[in-house]
Amino acid sequence: MTDDKKPARSQTTSGARKAPAKSGRSRSREFALQALYQHLVGRNDPASIDAFTRDLAGFHKADSVHYDALLHGCIREGAELDALIVPLLDRKLVEISPIERAVMWIGAYEFLHAADVPWRVVLNECIELTKEFGGTDGHKYVNAVLNGLAPKLRGAEVEADRSAARTRG
Repeated sequence: MTDDKKPARSQTTSGARKAPAKSGRSRSREFALQALYQHLVGRNDPASIDAFTRDLAGFHKADSVHYDALLHGCIREGAELDALIVPLLDRKLVEISPIERAVMWIGAYEFLHAADVPWRVVLNECIELTKEFGGTDGHKYVNAVLNGLAPKLRGAEVEADRSAARTRG
């Protein structure tokens, strides 16, 4: 193959575009989701879940500080996070899949405690997590719930975004 036939760095050999590499924060959310699933389904001890998760392949690429905050914060504040989520549900909490519930916990937790992460980024990351790990249309449900929660927890930021969009459009 001559140099002019080689694919660009952002393309595969077939010419398709490569997905961008996941950020450390995105990876931390994935590992936190897996750990929270173990907590919700298996009721495993948080320390055991944490030790197991840190041994998984690829964990070294995750933002371990963000992972710690998500895992331990969501477990510690689970009842409060559920209390924020439940009014936005159209069914009982026990009928929500553990993946969707864990993703909603992550979203609500980040809305509350990760002010450095824009609300739209939190929302998008949670939708992507649910698309990857959840049921077929679970991402639509997570989107609806977190979109309803964002104005309550990040009201000024959400309103500023929506006002800016109205003036542009």
